[in-house]
Amino acid sequence: MTRVLIVDDHPMVAEGIQSILESYEDITVVGTLTNGKAAIDQIDHLKPDVILMDLNMPDVGGLTATEMILEQAPHTRILILTMHDSAEYISTALSHGAMGYVLKDVPTEEIKLAVDAVMRGEKYLCTGAAGSLQPKESEAREALTGREQTILLELAQGKSNKQVAQELDISVRTVETHRKNIKRKLGISSTAGLTRYALEHGVLQGSAGF
Repeated sequence: MTRVLIVDDHPMVAEGIQSILESYEDITVVGTLTNGKAAIDQIDHLKPDVILMDLNMPDVGGLTATEMILEQAPHTRILILTMHDSAEYISTALSHGAMGYVLKDVPTEEIKLAVDAVMRGEKYLCTGAAGSLQPKESEAREALTGREQTILLELAQGKSNKQVAQELDISVRTVETHRKNIKRKLGISSTAGLTRYALEHGVLQGSAGF
């Protein structure tokens, strides 16, 4: 049996997915949670094989939850299940350790295909997600690393290099290096541009004050 955990702040969506998955004899849904923090807190108790994770949720969003869960339980397979089909969302999710990306408007049977694929150790992109990612791959733009995403989040909240260094217990010089790399990868020259990028691409979702 494949143990699946659903993390989505829309109860009707979660219930619908649960109903679909429980119609299969080889899947058991071990829980439905409404935010990333709950998933982080209960990962050791629920022990899911696969997590279907929404991106935009209150408290702790899907990207942060993915990274933190994989630190606790590295063998967990995380599938992002969302309405966001932009290449930035997809590449960022994959760089945070997600094994797949599925849009919520896919045919119901494709969710099962995605679960089966990641259980075999394969990555899975639904057709819409793969199509969105294609142009980015041809541009060969580098994806931000998990650490760069974390620093982007801090900078986008208006924190100085020194404040970020203190928060993450790293040197100011290291923050400056990451900042330069982030700007280079995103093609952004100003802090205001970083903040705008973070807002537009969901990096700030779930953060206080945004």
